[in-house]
Amino acid sequence: MATEPRLSADFWVRAYLARLTLANIPAYITHRGDATAGAVLIKCATLDGRARAFQRGYDLASGARLWTQLADGPEPEVDAAIARQRRYDPDLWVIEIESREGRTLLDEEGLSS
Repeated sequence: MATEPRLSADFWVRAYLARLTLANIPAYITHRGDATAGAVLIKCATLDGRARAFQRGYDLASGARLWTQLADGPEPEVDAAIARQRRYDPDLWVIEIESREGRTLLDEEGLSS
């Protein structure tokens, strides 16, 4: 079975930040991971003391890439969950979004790869 070509992590992050900018959603890279193959974690702060974090995963049945929720709750607890992930994976990219509505655009076409 042939594998699908994947975008480098750096390229995907830059494209994602550009899409967020076009949607007027502030976002920041809070940790740079490996440019080629680093995993990406998205934190969405809703500016009310709460946040959610998402990581990319795979649907084992279909092989499709998807976003799964890593943490949801008070922002310090979400930050602690992210810190734990970074200890396990120093190549991890962390992008923080600020959106009162909780918009991440992760459900839009093209952002699952």
